[in-house]
Amino acid sequence: MNRIFNFSAGPCTLPVPALESAAAEFLEFQGKGMSLIEMSHRSKEYDAVHMEAMDLVRRLYGVPDNYKILFLGGGATLQFSMVPMNLMGAGGQCDLTLTGAWAKKALADAKKIGTVNVVFDGSDDNFMSLPEAGNLKVNEGAAYFHVTSNETIGGVQWKSFPDTGDVPLVCDMSSDFVSRHIDVSKFGLIYAGAQKNAGPAGTSIVIIRDDLLERSSDNLTAYLNYSIHAAKDSMYNTPPVFPIYMVMKTLKWLEDEGGLVAAEKMAADRSGLIYGAMAKNSGFYNSPVNENCRSLMNIVFRLPSEDLEKTFVAQALENGMSGLKGHRSVGGCRASVYNSMPVAGAQALADFMDEFAAKNG
Repeated sequence: MNRIFNFSAGPCTLPVPALESAAAEFLEFQGKGMSLIEMSHRSKEYDAVHMEAMDLVRRLYGVPDNYKILFLGGGATLQFSMVPMNLMGAGGQCDLTLTGAWAKKALADAKKIGTVNVVFDGSDDNFMSLPEAGNLKVNEGAAYFHVTSNETIGGVQWKSFPDTGDVPLVCDMSSDFVSRHIDVSKFGLIYAGAQKNAGPAGTSIVIIRDDLLERSSDNLTAYLNYSIHAAKDSMYNTPPVFPIYMVMKTLKWLEDEGGLVAAEKMAADRSGLIYGAMAKNSGFYNSPVNENCRSLMNIVFRLPSEDLEKTFVAQALENGMSGLKGHRSVGGCRASVYNSMPVAGAQALADFMDEFAAKNG
């Protein structure tokens, strides 16, 4: 086996202990003569996995008792519709910060449900900066205030969040979920696709305050209704069994590593190595992102020419590092360094950046 360092923006690299544990159980789960993914989702074996995955989210974040944790299909993209349909309703209004490509998608879907007040628009500088959280104003009558905590494509990340008072703060936390401590009680709803930090593609995780479940209209179809999923502990229909199982394995690994304290330290160490290599070779590598909001998860950078960027990506792959091509919409290079990326991977990339700059600068 020759595992390489996967810097892809998603699906993410997963912790080797979680993969090894899943491999050992794949053909036969707990002596039952079959794999977990062949069992009934109503079995006591799967129920234990399902509830442990929920409990791990609650333990890692210290989620208060008045919040429900949901596992849903459709990724974060389905949440772009479910959030306004449940919390705002047809003809209502909400506030939103337009900070990049994923906030733009959330905006487009919310506008089909009601009125969206864009309280910050970062398009003038190509979404390379964020506002001061304390300077943002909530509009009277807004059903909720939406932010995207980390823009996977653009590489900007909120370091603190706005105080929205009585208006629920809703956050797409897909690409920095369980990577740092947050006070969940400051949010009305948090959602995240699992495939960045928490597991494989195939499920999303929603943390929602109990009182907001009362906003879910009976006119919504069943799968689009948060209150139905909450009442059934995300077992209204057959859940995405294997992704949730891997979320459980991944989050248990994180808990064993030291939880969010360890996650924060590893994020600082990994990003520090790569941003440090950029600074050391500042005439060769350039980050377009404002320094005060550079992401610790998705590090975007440019080289002097597109030809050099192509060569950089190709030679990095030859040296055991994949996924470094920037998103097709913006070009350049991008290193995604999620929770399961070993610090040794970031060190390998930083060393390669030094060598490449020395040879081609």
